[in-house]
Amino acid sequence: MNRVPMTVEGAEALRTELDDLKKVQRPAVVQAIAEAREHGDLKENAEYHAAREKQGFIEGRIQEIEAKLSMAHVIDVKAIEPSGKVIFGTTVTIIRTEDDSEVTYKIVGDDEADVKNKKISVNSPIARALIGKEEGDTVVVNTPSGSVEYEIDAVEHL
Repeated sequence: MNRVPMTVEGAEALRTELDDLKKVQRPAVVQAIAEAREHGDLKENAEYHAAREKQGFIEGRIQEIEAKLSMAHVIDVKAIEPSGKVIFGTTVTIIRTEDDSEVTYKIVGDDEADVKNKKISVNSPIARALIGKEEGDTVVVNTPSGSVEYEIDAVEHL
């Protein structure tokens, strides 16, 4: 079984969601099903069918989160001695050499990746090119539209 890297923050977010699903949403949907059953004929009871469908989604999400957490290798970047190199969990600022545009990304696990929030997967082409490099290094990232060259401006262990 392959372990999947995950930040402490990502694991905590999944645990929080799991707790909400088990302690709040699951009991609420069970109550909704019970109330819908009291209305009689289940074949034509839209409330009942909607509640059962929601229950299926909740149970599926609970199983999904539990599976992700069981396979997670939680890495606390703050516990790792800063080396100046780009590693999993670090925040890196890169400058595109072509136009000097700057962007900052945090390298996280696949399930935590969210480009809108500047979090990229450790398995993304950019992250793979950056891993192991240091401030001042230049990396070339192969993209569908061609190669893009970046210079690493800053590496932070946040």
